[in-house]
Amino acid sequence: MWKNYAPGSKSMDVDDMKTTPPLFDEDGDEPFKLFDEESFYDTPDDKTIVRDFVDRLPLLSPPAIFAELGALGYKGQEAQRRALSLLAYRHVRRLKRLYVEEVPRRSLPPKQNLLMVGPTGCGKTFLVELLFQNIFKLPTIIIDITSFTESGYVGDSVHNILTRLVNEADNRPEIAACGVICLDEFDKLASSGSSARFAGQGTTKDVSGYGVQRELLAMIEGTEIMAPMDYGFSEFGMRAPISTRDVPFVACGAFSGFDEILKAQRDNIGFRQTNGEPESVLTIHEAASFQKFGFLPELIGRFSRIVKFPPLPEETLRLILTDNILPQYQNEFAGEGLRLTFTDDAVEFVLARCQKRGTGARGLNTEVVAAVETAAFENFMQTTDAEIVISCRDGRLASEARG
Repeated sequence: MWKNYAPGSKSMDVDDMKTTPPLFDEDGDEPFKLFDEESFYDTPDDKTIVRDFVDRLPLLSPPAIFAELGALGYKGQEAQRRALSLLAYRHVRRLKRLYVEEVPRRSLPPKQNLLMVGPTGCGKTFLVELLFQNIFKLPTIIIDITSFTESGYVGDSVHNILTRLVNEADNRPEIAACGVICLDEFDKLASSGSSARFAGQGTTKDVSGYGVQRELLAMIEGTEIMAPMDYGFSEFGMRAPISTRDVPFVACGAFSGFDEILKAQRDNIGFRQTNGEPESVLTIHEAASFQKFGFLPELIGRFSRIVKFPPLPEETLRLILTDNILPQYQNEFAGEGLRLTFTDDAVEFVLARCQKRGTGARGLNTEVVAAVETAAFENFMQTTDAEIVISCRDGRLASEARG
């Protein structure tokens, strides 16, 4: 039977413990359990979580990935699109062999890092977004590397890159270790072109250039890093180990002025461009020119491939404008009971302005939005069942409503 043991009374002896009845549920049928032991000890471990996540990832052939990018609205850059499609396939296939088929890591090639060089608006970061976020649904972050500084100085620490990746993976470090990191504005890490720094003769502390480059070396190569789990600057905050051995790094940058260095390098070592030879992939000799641009040679050596993006030609810009950008605004006007029309001369005006400024596809929307906003301000909730025509008049875009 039950005994009442008040605080301070003698402790329960062995006989009492043996004869104490179990607790029963409300119906008196089954003993009451404080927790379900089977479910408590059956919690999936990190290895099972990663295996299930990787097993669910879609796997498309490189040509199918290439076609899917086109279906999602990516125009032009065919050689570059092929290179990134192959990178994405190899990354996902490697993950499946490691975590699903359990192939030994040492029997597989290491992960591939890629550096994309090209002017603004040529589709570098857009390609990364479509590939890894839209098609493969992998934890993917695109960060502006210019906000990071060497550890111990004002600014974001390089280790916070992994913090953002974990946040993108719903705070699951084991899933984040399968993600992709895109370092945008990578060329802004370049420091002085003086070679004295490479010999250790620098007289000033460069915490946002070479300092960040040095801290990126091990992370890009692939190692295990104790990354902070929040964005605070406390040294005593919660941290978790994150491996970058399976995290591809894709660096993007305009590298303005690099063409002149590259041309001089080719002339000095006797390169001659043959007719029809593609320039999408730089050779190792041309990759050495990055040192003159202000990069540590060992950092550029971490990238297994360097892909050059040329400026988008007028034909591609026209397709982006007519197939991607204008339909978005036409759908917005259709929701207001209006039909938006761009005349041929208005399209030619936008293309000419965009090419003159050298802003690529990113500048198309900038040129269109001013005329569209004027038409929207004058007609939304005031005009219905009408056609809004935007044309070029007196060297600028103008709109009018036609009933």
